[in-house]
Amino acid sequence: MRHFLIALLLTTSAHAQWDLQHSGTTADLRGIASVGAGIAWASGTDGTVLRTEDGGYLWQRCTVPPGAEKLDFRGIQAFDANTAIVMSSGKGDLSRLYKTIDGCQTWKLVFTNPDKDGFWDALKMMWPMSGFSLESGGILIGDPVDGHFSLFRSVDEGLTWKRWGGKQSAFGAENNEKQALAKKDESLFAASNQSLALWTPDRFLFVTGGPAGARLVYADSSSWCVEMGGTCSIGFSHVTLPTLASSSSAGAFAIAAEKTSYFPLRMMIVGGDYTKPDQTLGTAVFVSSRDGAHLPLTSYFDVFTPTTPPHGYRSAVAYDEATKIWITVGPNGTDISTDDGRNWRALKPGPSDAPDADQHWNALSLPFVVGPHGRIGVLNPAALKGTGK
Repeated sequence: MRHFLIALLLTTSAHAQWDLQHSGTTADLRGIASVGAGIAWASGTDGTVLRTEDGGYLWQRCTVPPGAEKLDFRGIQAFDANTAIVMSSGKGDLSRLYKTIDGCQTWKLVFTNPDKDGFWDALKMMWPMSGFSLESGGILIGDPVDGHFSLFRSVDEGLTWKRWGGKQSAFGAENNEKQALAKKDESLFAASNQSLALWTPDRFLFVTGGPAGARLVYADSSSWCVEMGGTCSIGFSHVTLPTLASSSSAGAFAIAAEKTSYFPLRMMIVGGDYTKPDQTLGTAVFVSSRDGAHLPLTSYFDVFTPTTPPHGYRSAVAYDEATKIWITVGPNGTDISTDDGRNWRALKPGPSDAPDADQHWNALSLPFVVGPHGRIGVLNPAALKGTGK
């Protein structure tokens, strides 16, 4: 992934901004996946999938997957310029996965939601881990059905999917998998495909919301038995996030990790109330594990609430390792933090930027950001003058 430096001023805002791009569509975009080397994929309403190979100078409108003309593609995961999996969100069989291996000229329907009352929220895929002989796999998560979150796993590059739960074999080990129980009226938000974070198809976390409050829920394995070839007992533990906003329209919307390794866990969680986009309280927390060698994490984590929160509801968040800067976006603006979320400052358009370049964003995959009505931006390296911490 290309890294970009973000200009920091000693005031409450910084001047560095998104360059708006021509997407060629009016679809509402919520899925974005930056592969690196200028390659990125985006997705949205009306079966829309876009692709670029030149950093966004030209966005190609992909062939609409068969039968997907009215689907809402809330998430997309891409591996290279030719291979991607796109997820639609909707009740029952309106939640589907399609895969392409030829640069989106053709698509194959690989999975349809088997739960008539289900609704998919996030999809995360991964390539084999360095040093391990694991195949590429992924996790798919949806709103609760019959009292537990709907989870599905793939271990063959997304070609086939099995429901999480019971005794299953994966990566040469037998797993005894328990269900992830949900609280009353608890749900996930399909705002940006970021309610789920994945390290391996057995090591993942997700964030929730609802009237009962937000939670960070994580797969809690008894040991590193998958890699060692033993038998895993995998259940779920959780961390409550009481300082995040809570209601049927509020909670945690997105989670991002500082590093791609599983330990130590240092994660930013953002959200708020999407019906109150200008409300600043309850919009972010930072979670850090004290000792990465132990599970469960309940006794080994700290949760930090911002002194200066983001300037409203935020639906997506990302970390730039080169500058050590967190960046988060939402309908009313863009914020950055150089101190692990303790203080956030707004990114405001500079003289050469569009007046609303900071606003109207849904999802983020650096250096790209997407929003409603075909809106796509790329972080402008020419405008960036400073570094982070």
